Amino acid sequence: MLVVETVAKISHAYFVQGKPIKAICRELKLSRKVVRKVIRSEAIEFRNERETQPLPKIGPWKSELDRLLLANEGKAARERLALIRLFEELRDCGYEGDYDTVRCYARRWSKEQGSAPAAAYVPLSFAPGEACQFDWSHEIVVLNEVTTTVKVAHVRLCYSRMLFVRAFPT
Repeated sequence: MLVVETVAKISHAYFVQGKPIKAICRELKLSRKVVRKVIRSEAIEFRNERETQPLPKIGPWKSELDRLLLANEGKAARERLALIRLFEELRDCGYEGDYDTVRCYARRWSKEQGSAPAAAYVPLSFAPGEACQFDWSHEIVVLNEVTTTVKVAHVRLCYSRMLFVRAFPT
């Protein structure tokens, strides 16, 4: 796709500065065909975008590949075939295309199928007194103007999230 700025640079270089097409191609790193197209037309912007991507090699094999991908998706994670194995099975059936075409189609197919795992949140609920979190720590405190290390027990109840702390002198 040529943007307005590039078209303006080509037009300025050719019509105002009088540069030859070959020099413009070298300077802007464009093909001669593109530069000639800009010079001969009065268009400001050129777009060359396909609406649909043709699949000439894999077109007749889409149903078979869909069947293989669906069967593979239904298997357990350890039993699933790698994509190269699916390509080899497809090739054994008579497919003459390359692996990249199958890989790109399989990626697009998996996005359409929504095979990504859904994020789930399961809230944990506890009955009163059922569970707690416990941890020890060593803290340095001043007792009677003397620096002392004490062991501290931290207990957090899972039901109410209440925190209890108890210090034990060592």
